[in-house]
Amino acid sequence: MSEKKMTMGVIIGNRGFFPDQLAKSGREEMIQALAKAGMDCVVLGPEDSKHGAVETHEEAKRCAALFQKNQEKIDGVIVSLPNFGDERAIADTMRLARLDVPILIQATPDDAANMTILHRRDSFCGKMSACNNLRQYGIPYSLTKLHTVSPGSADFQNDLAWFAAVCRVANGMRNLRVGSIGARPTAFNTVRYSEKLLEAHGISTETLDLSEVFGRIAKLKDDHPGVQGKLADIRKYVTTSGVPDAALVKMAKLGYVIDDWMKQTDVKISAVQCWTSMEEYFGVVPCTIMSMMSNELLSSACEVDICGVLGMHALQLASGAPSALLDWNNNYGSDPNKAVCFHCSNLPKHFFRSVKMDFQEIIAGTVGKENTFGTCVGLIKPEKMSFARFSTDDTAGRMRGYVGQGRFTDDPLNTFGGAGVVEIARMQKLLRYICERGFEHHVAANLSAESSTVASAVHEAVTRYLGWDIYFHGRDNGAC
Repeated sequence: MSEKKMTMGVIIGNRGFFPDQLAKSGREEMIQALAKAGMDCVVLGPEDSKHGAVETHEEAKRCAALFQKNQEKIDGVIVSLPNFGDERAIADTMRLARLDVPILIQATPDDAANMTILHRRDSFCGKMSACNNLRQYGIPYSLTKLHTVSPGSADFQNDLAWFAAVCRVANGMRNLRVGSIGARPTAFNTVRYSEKLLEAHGISTETLDLSEVFGRIAKLKDDHPGVQGKLADIRKYVTTSGVPDAALVKMAKLGYVIDDWMKQTDVKISAVQCWTSMEEYFGVVPCTIMSMMSNELLSSACEVDICGVLGMHALQLASGAPSALLDWNNNYGSDPNKAVCFHCSNLPKHFFRSVKMDFQEIIAGTVGKENTFGTCVGLIKPEKMSFARFSTDDTAGRMRGYVGQGRFTDDPLNTFGGAGVVEIARMQKLLRYICERGFEHHVAANLSAESSTVASAVHEAVTRYLGWDIYFHGRDNGAC
């Protein structure tokens, strides 16, 4: 999956009675480290301040002005301390810049064999002072995994990869527009949520009634170029053998209408009333259309689970790969750390070992097989995974949730829909947490070899920068 090239604002800390040459070499090392990570940077030059660093209030104003000039492209800020640094100038820069993006604090280690007055950094200590002042200013920040880390090290490259994910999540969840397509199914009280609470966190909900969807579809002819284009996309996306052509045309019209509406309203992700009105009055399930959207990183959740699709979106932002919404659905034998995750299904193709289109076996018994074509059926690939669940706690007026990581196994499973066996350390503790705190049975999942980094980045972004109350299942004591 392609990712936008990231740009970091950089503050090089300096303090005059520490060796100036460390600020000069530290700036060069940080620029090189960011280039190696595939990132651009916005940083003062030697012509703007002494060695391009920030020490005085006047230099803080210059750096803040540079950041403001480039605020549309700055994804995050790196505060680099090649020596002790001036903590006031760092905090002033961020206050004046008013960027509202994540901040990473890095301090370069001393060489124990070279601690003379000409080479001693004291950034170990300076990092604490910088953090203290940022906290006094009410400015949130993140930390490298190690207290001191060299910009040229592999450890710092890992820090940068993690921080980039934090930035994508924190920035991507702000000013987000979510599509709510259709009414919540009556039987699903579990996915109720507060639009007002989401709005207070900068997340807007745009609604579209199914009557409007069906009305727009009714005006479309089968040979409409947009419909035919979507029909070709469906046939490329998934095996459709045995599915009636009439059902495929209905799916194409549905997909075209949703795509068009999302573009018109600037909606990025969606949740859909997938049953049973869709089947009874239109004659297909929307699963394939939703699967295609999620596979293109336009996450789409079933059963109008708005908070569920927010979890999908956060994981996708962190990993750059598609997310799915699943049920914590069944035990797997007697293993306390395994369970069956299932949906019927709209999982993105990215999740499957192999996939084909079929009918929806659960609803078919009620509305007839002929009205339920469009599901994506197959087993989930055995890969590492991260998971997330967000919820609006309406009575407390806050956002809450949980994140963690595990893996999908290759254990045998003979069932319908989209399903896989998941293994999570101390899973019984997680399940107790879910039940004791009344969380929904839906969970967002994401396949990624760096699942621990994905979960950690989501947790850091939504707790530190959005202020949500999130439990990290199985987290160790490391920051990353």
